[in-house]
Amino acid sequence: MSEAYLEHVNFTVSDPAKTAQHLHDWFGWEVRWKGPSINDGETYHVGNSSSYVALYSPGNADGKSGTAEPNDNSYHTRGGMNHIAVVVEDLDATEEKIKASGFSTHNHADYEPGRRFYFRDGDDIEFEVVSYA
Repeated sequence: MSEAYLEHVNFTVSDPAKTAQHLHDWFGWEVRWKGPSINDGETYHVGNSSSYVALYSPGNADGKSGTAEPNDNSYHTRGGMNHIAVVVEDLDATEEKIKASGFSTHNHADYEPGRRFYFRDGDDIEFEVVSYA
């Protein structure tokens, strides 16, 4: 019997192309697919050969994407996404890439089994970046 695994997570962003570029720059992820999606929106699938994130942006009346507005704090919203955790080999190098993109990191921790930090992107999505190396 094979083990279950997470294939993808889908979340709403203001600009899927821009977020896809950041994920490529920070983590080396590639665009696996992009195209039109529900509600006249646009979606990018970005990741590696085994998993990805789907970056969705709904359309609006003039047919452009990017109309999604943030809602309540996810930590207080039942079913809200709290953060995305990404494992990297070189935590320090990844943090430098994120900082070079203009984002601040916080909540650094070093405990078994690994080191980690957090940051929020331009859509206020929280990422946890962790290394077990």
